[in-house]
Amino acid sequence: MALRKLSGFDTAFKALSGLLPERSLRLLYLSDSVRVSEQQFPHLHTMLLDACYVLDLKKVPTMYVTQNPLPNAMCIGLDEPLIVLTTGLVELLDEEEMRAVVGHEVGHALSGHAVYRTILLFLTNLAVKVAWIPLGNVAVLALVTALREWFRKSELSADRAGLLVGQDPRASMRGLMKMAGGNHLHEMNVDAFLAQAEEYERGGDLRDSVLKIMNVLPRTHPFAAVRAAELKKWSESRDYQRIMDGHYPRRAEDKDTSVSDSFRESANHYADTVRSGKDPLMGLVRDIAGGVGDLGGKLRDSFNGRQAGGRTDEPGKDAGKGPDDTPRA
Repeated sequence: MALRKLSGFDTAFKALSGLLPERSLRLLYLSDSVRVSEQQFPHLHTMLLDACYVLDLKKVPTMYVTQNPLPNAMCIGLDEPLIVLTTGLVELLDEEEMRAVVGHEVGHALSGHAVYRTILLFLTNLAVKVAWIPLGNVAVLALVTALREWFRKSELSADRAGLLVGQDPRASMRGLMKMAGGNHLHEMNVDAFLAQAEEYERGGDLRDSVLKIMNVLPRTHPFAAVRAAELKKWSESRDYQRIMDGHYPRRAEDKDTSVSDSFRESANHYADTVRSGKDPLMGLVRDIAGGVGDLGGKLRDSFNGRQAGGRTDEPGKDAGKGPDDTPRA
């Protein structure tokens, strides 16, 4: 919502939307997939209605199941979001796990993420088509890279929406584990899967940190173990508990959305990530930032000391000496 309050955003958005193949995508799924309804996949239809009710989404999105062995789901579209589930996903997850996924996709629709997902799909295809133009695909790939970073963050937000709908943290994390390891639940363990995420976050050296960045850049989704760990962390937070207790912003407050407040919240989130991150690269960033802060403090204290009389009065400066000025043990 805050993005659309930016001056000129709607103008640029409408100009770009005319280039996007949204009508083509709708016709494609209408003609070659199964539309979820009371007559087709009724259990998924019920989940969709429940998710829209819980998240207070008035207009229920159209949802399709499409034949594809790869487990996946997406929410696309400009004016009217469209949810697509693959048969691989439907066959992989149990009812509670699927409920979280449907809530996840409805969260995308509610937040307006479908618009940017559609733009990302368009730009990704465009980058392939203009690859032969000198420097032509560089600018497009820069936009794609930025959108992918945004979309990876939006996935974590949608995971939270899925948890609010399913209200079963273990089922949400179990579904992510299955996305990573397949339908062999008797061979897997959620706690061990979370331990992988812990090892990934804190393990390795600076070289591994760089490799992590290189691995994630081409992806639209964060890694499954990382998503599960983030979801567990949030499910144990006060924010989650406050929402479950009914304390959260209401739809009527959307008009008061502030772009500057959104940027500030994002900046605070990234700052907290740097402070709490166990990755070696994050540690280096903290050390550099801390070193600069210490240097600034020393310069300030030195300056204040000179202003007070040409000397620095440091507490305990003489505490290490005895009556005869000899150092104490």
